Amino acid sequence: MCRHIAYLGPEITLGEVLVEPPHSLYRQSWAPRRQRYGTVNADGFGVGWYAPPDPVPARYRRTGPIWADPSVKDLARVVRTGALLAAVRDTTDGSAPDESAAAPYGAGPWLFSHNGALPGWPESVAGLVAELPPEDLLRIEARCDSALVWALVLHRLRAGQPPGEALADTVTAVAAHTDARLNLLLTDGTAIAATAWGDTLWHRLEPGRQVVVASEPHDDRPGWTELPDRALLLATRDGVDVTPLKEPPA
Repeated sequence: MCRHIAYLGPEITLGEVLVEPPHSLYRQSWAPRRQRYGTVNADGFGVGWYAPPDPVPARYRRTGPIWADPSVKDLARVVRTGALLAAVRDTTDGSAPDESAAAPYGAGPWLFSHNGALPGWPESVAGLVAELPPEDLLRIEARCDSALVWALVLHRLRAGQPPGEALADTVTAVAAHTDARLNLLLTDGTAIAATAWGDTLWHRLEPGRQVVVASEPHDDRPGWTELPDRALLLATRDGVDVTPLKEPPA
């Protein structure tokens, strides 16, 4: 369910990441090659990008399939950035159908996406609500499982946890309640944190120049590496670090 990608590197057009590669995210909306759950990602899409010196990214999100939006290719052709996060959506049953539920979610400098699902949502994870103060509950961006996961991650970030720890602790907490798929992707425009938990995640690094982290490779060039399941990735333009994630307590 869903495909997503994050890029850090030299300034390029959105299209060079999202549209032009032979197996781009644009194409993955109808023809993903390695998606384990679902076949078409046509329930919404979004892209967030950074335009320094402003640290707060811009976002463009819509319902429906990315190929049906006539503005996408125009934006992708002219908007330039050195950091982005984008996603195409295959919705979970019972989730909000509007663009508020389309990734990337955002707050301050952060962009976030969730590829996966929380089976039995919302009843299966109702206990997690106790982790959030009332004001955070009122700020949840959409009625869907991904928005709840984002609220849990953001709560940890605001409490001072570093990105990797915030993702890892959220995965452990959610997985203790339901057999969830939790591939999470987070960036502040300078670094990327991601988890592989139940679906595919790949990265491609050109040291000192650029790094791409994605649900699946968008081209067939050498250098793509698949993460093992149950892993945390931390990446910058200079390097990638991968560590195992802890299983939730029985």
